Amino acid sequence: MTGWRLLLTRPADESAALSEVLAQAGIFSSSLPLLEIEPIPASDTMRALIQVLDRFCAVIVVSKPAARIAVDLVDQSWSQPPALKWFSVGAATAKILEERGLDVSFPVEGDDSEALLELPGLREAINRPDPRVLIMRGEGGRELLAERLRELGASVEYLELYRRGLPHYPPAALHDRIEAERLNGLVVSSGQGFEHLHQLAGVAWPQLARLPLFVPSPRVAELARAAGAQTVVDCRGASAAALLTALREHPEPVL
Repeated sequence: MTGWRLLLTRPADESAALSEVLAQAGIFSSSLPLLEIEPIPASDTMRALIQVLDRFCAVIVVSKPAARIAVDLVDQSWSQPPALKWFSVGAATAKILEERGLDVSFPVEGDDSEALLELPGLREAINRPDPRVLIMRGEGGRELLAERLRELGASVEYLELYRRGLPHYPPAALHDRIEAERLNGLVVSSGQGFEHLHQLAGVAWPQLARLPLFVPSPRVAELARAAGAQTVVDCRGASAAALLTALREHPEPVL
């Protein structure tokens, strides 16, 4: 058993899966989901965009919730999906797409926007006249990805498939959980996850800001530091493997 006692903040099902992996590595964790996924009802605009998928040279799916909703929409509109390149930020998202028979590529090292942008397959896909890329995501997020693609000459459209809400908790729930279970590290998987953490912490934030905070990308790290987090560890990805690597490289707290 290691000295880490982590607070997990992902949606409940994802936190449960991550907790199992951490337990196998001898790491204690406690789940307080700070993201609640709410699918956006399919509109005529959303369906129309799915029906012209064949006009895009690449489709990027940025999360597992986006992948689950996307494959259902594709199944509703296409008896056979068009032959085009799909990309995901991580292996878990890719697996959902691959199970529906889609041709998916993803970065093997690092599951973030920066790693995805370095994929030769993505560069090859947009290396054509007037390349169009569709990014499937939740409301907001991954702006860096679109900015860089536009710099490379691609036009980018979004298909927003879900919203991320903050579940209802009593005002002191976050602080009380950390105190009661003697937690010594915080884990967030997205910028919005950190914003919800910061919001729920309330007046206790200066105290919680002293705990090591594990984040998935430089963008989220910058957001956390700007809010006053004192020890921010960029895991270079939101996967369990990325978190475990970061935990091994960061000094364990003394119990």
